[in-house]
This record gives sequence, C-alpha cells and structure tokens, in this order.
Amino acid sequence: MKIIIGISGASGSLYGVRLLERLRAIEGVELHLVWTRSGEKTLFLETGKHIADIRTLADHSYSPEDISARLASGSYPVDAMVVAPCSIHTMSAIAHGITSNLLTRAADVTLKERRKLILMVRETPFHLGHLRSMTALAEMGAIVAPPIPGFYHHPQTVMDLVDHSLDRVLDLLGLPDAAIRRWQGAGQ
Repeated sequence: MKIIIGISGASGSLYGVRLLERLRAIEGVELHLVWTRSGEKTLFLETGKHIADIRTLADHSYSPEDISARLASGSYPVDAMVVAPCSIHTMSAIAHGITSNLLTRAADVTLKERRKLILMVRETPFHLGHLRSMTALAEMGAIVAPPIPGFYHHPQTVMDLVDHSLDRVLDLLGLPDAAIRRWQGAGQ
C-alpha cells in the first residue's frame, strides 16, 4: 500500500510524525512524505526536529517546490493521502483547487483520481467559510477528520491522545491496529 503523508503548518506536527512512525511499523506500507514550508517551520518550533530528522521515517520524500515529482501526476498510483496536521490554509487551497506546492497538488491529484484523502484539520474555531470548504471537500470525496480525542480509553499522556486520533486514521486507511482499545458499550 502506498500512502502519502503531508505535513502542513498547523500546530500539531506531532500527528504527522507519529503517523509516520506507526505506518512505518506496518509491513507492506510504502510511505511518501511531503510538507509545506510553514509545516517545516512548525515542526521545528513544536518538536525541535528538522524535516531531515523525519525524512528517514518515509521511503520517499519530496521538496514542497518539486512540482515535477511523481506525486504530482495521476499516472503514479498511490492508495491514499493523509494531511496531518492540515492547516486551514492548506485545507482551503485543496478545496478550491489551488495547487501552489507539491502537497496541495498531490491532494488535488488524490481527489481527481478518486483516491482516499484524509485531512486532519487542526485549527479551531471554524467560521462559516471554513465549514463551507469542509463541505465542498466532503462532497468531492475527502474525509475531514479533525484530531478530536475521546476519553473512554482513559488517556494518561499527550501521546495517548495523539494515538487515539491516529487510531481512527488507521481505521480509515483500512489498516486497523489490533491493540487499540475500542468502545465496547457502557458497563462492558
């Protein structure tokens, strides 16, 4: 399975890094990493990591300006793309077909080829324009999946909260983690 992971400039770059770590542990998954320049800056501000530090988690990585990369073409088959985190800027660009960098171009290709696109939209609160862009994306076939943690699994750490949201993304990718705690109903 070939999956593109995009990291944009919203707070929450840990979602993208942790998703790369978890997917890397699954046999048969080929990872393609792309980011925005603001994603690169936010990654450093939040984690102290440079993009070079996380490129090693992917099988292939691409500069944001490399619009000649294979991810820019529908003729290169991939199974899915996840943008984690997805800034409002990136979400809006994708919703309106503005492909000014490789991440937004790859997302546009994912949509036009009717492949799975999952956007972990990270900024709140949403105004009506944001919600309309989300509606447009859902109508185009994207899955808008903000990282909103549940608490029934009794999280103890920030990573527990991050992993809970990523568990849902893995389910959406068809790669469920057998070790996760799932809701069993009240009293069970």
